[in-house]
Amino acid sequence: MHGYHGKVLLVDLTSRLAESRALDEDVLLNFIGGTGLAAYLLYNYCPVGIDPLSPGNPLIFASSPLVGSRLTTSSKFAVAAKSPLTGLIGDSLSSSFLATELKNTGHDALIVVGAADSPTLLSITDDQVEFIDATELLGLNTFETEQVVKDRLGRMYRVACIGPAGENLVKFASISNDGGRQAGRTGPGAVMGSKNLKAIALRGHSNCSVFAPDALNVVAKDLSRRSLGPATEKYRTIGTVENVSVFDRLGTLPTLNFKQSTFDAAEAISGETFSRSHHVKNAHCANCTIGCEHVMSTTDGTVKGRMEYESAFALGSLVGVMDPNAVIKASVFCDEMGMDTISAGGTIAWAMEAAEAGLIDSDLQFGDSDMVLHTLEKITNREGIGDLLADGTRIASETVGGGSGDWAMHVKGLEMPGYEPRSLKTMALALAVSTRGACHNRSSAYEADFSNRVDRLGIDDDRGRIAMEGEDRSAVMDSLIWCKFLRKAFTDFYAESAEIYTNITGMNMTPEMLQEAGERINNVKKLFNIREGWTRADDTLPRRVLTEALPTGIVKGIGLGQDELDAMVASYYEARGWDEDGMIPPEKLHELGIQVSENVLAAM
Repeated sequence: MHGYHGKVLLVDLTSRLAESRALDEDVLLNFIGGTGLAAYLLYNYCPVGIDPLSPGNPLIFASSPLVGSRLTTSSKFAVAAKSPLTGLIGDSLSSSFLATELKNTGHDALIVVGAADSPTLLSITDDQVEFIDATELLGLNTFETEQVVKDRLGRMYRVACIGPAGENLVKFASISNDGGRQAGRTGPGAVMGSKNLKAIALRGHSNCSVFAPDALNVVAKDLSRRSLGPATEKYRTIGTVENVSVFDRLGTLPTLNFKQSTFDAAEAISGETFSRSHHVKNAHCANCTIGCEHVMSTTDGTVKGRMEYESAFALGSLVGVMDPNAVIKASVFCDEMGMDTISAGGTIAWAMEAAEAGLIDSDLQFGDSDMVLHTLEKITNREGIGDLLADGTRIASETVGGGSGDWAMHVKGLEMPGYEPRSLKTMALALAVSTRGACHNRSSAYEADFSNRVDRLGIDDDRGRIAMEGEDRSAVMDSLIWCKFLRKAFTDFYAESAEIYTNITGMNMTPEMLQEAGERINNVKKLFNIREGWTRADDTLPRRVLTEALPTGIVKGIGLGQDELDAMVASYYEARGWDEDGMIPPEKLHELGIQVSENVLAAM
């Protein structure tokens, strides 16, 4: 076998046993790797109806056939579990050397089940598994934890770990690796914390062979050249923080908990300001030629870390903070504590409104940067109001009541990213129907809105097809795994990716097969959600989006009604071949070769 090992490593923290299990070639061909393979494994290893924070919820790390190939942007891994935020499928991606080390252990995926009876460091060296006491690591932040583990085991180990937020089961806790890179969304760090698993250290020596290395080298060189062209210039220069000023100008920058779509102080936290006054250096992920990461520092030099658009929005305009130093401090604090910046900012923004309405006893108010940082500390430690907010906006608003659910800006429990749905209506549909909740990374629907292919302020019957195609393409990218920032460097994404897959694995892959794999993966994710209680009512948007028009900017007066959203959702179901309630008919499963028996997804 080329490109794969054909094995997963199953580790039970309760029994302290581990075993390698075979993966059928058909499973690998049809689910590829990354989020696709992780979704397949989650469906098969996660008991129906399990509490996400109970020992039975599997925590899955999945590699891909591209990992280890040295293709640009290919060193990524996926993490999947039943999400403690949504109760549905949760998956996240991260770029790092950990991806290569995971694959070098001789396995295509790691499945962790059970829970340790004391804080544990899981060390995996090739096929040797050790359960090491991690009591000394408790309370350390993610950077400190990684450093101590490497000092103890060796510098060549790659480490995935949680910070205090994960230890305290903050439901949007992340898993950190390679110096602060995060598998952030949907709360995998809380799942890891519930297992008493502080860190995982990986070291391996089992390289995968490539079927056609000479042909692959030709493609790799050409792709690296294209990765440094116009398609990635934005990421290499200012970075994604450039979106702040662009989105503000277009009336698509969520501000003050989505009450507005423009921010009076947008220039203060714009990419241009960060680049001019705070930029330290650019950084690269493993095996990446683009170098999209921009390290920023406070003006006094005391705090330094990565900065990107979603953090700038969530800890800036969304909470009304206009001080770039404060945004940097809050973002770095989230990375140190191990929690998702989008959910952190979204939850605090909800609390600011709840405080304004007198529903919670708090001094939180929009624009108060000191209170934002203070509240992040309380969330991390589940102290005072932080205990309420650590469960995310959906649970917090249900607990507080008083109509606060009207401004709880989440979909299926996952807080909204930095895209205003009322002025990006294809994206509005993608946010509503996404299997993991409000997500900007599981569909490229916003590209249609920004490219003028459609009227971004109106709707039509084609939105469902556009959203579906964006999801399927994203599923393939997240399974191979390619970085999304490389997407426009391809001339023909499916044809080129299919050729690369065949060169690596020796298994024949056509563009049509790859496209169908994306559709199959998204249907399996939906099957998992249906099994866990999803209904048609879950494919919606927050009440504020559906009842309030935008008050400012060039989009003043623009809204999104429930009838408009329902029409787009119906067109999406039709494009998917699902019934009017969003359920998957047996004939669609048959068409995709998906066999489901007694809640087990069979090999293809």
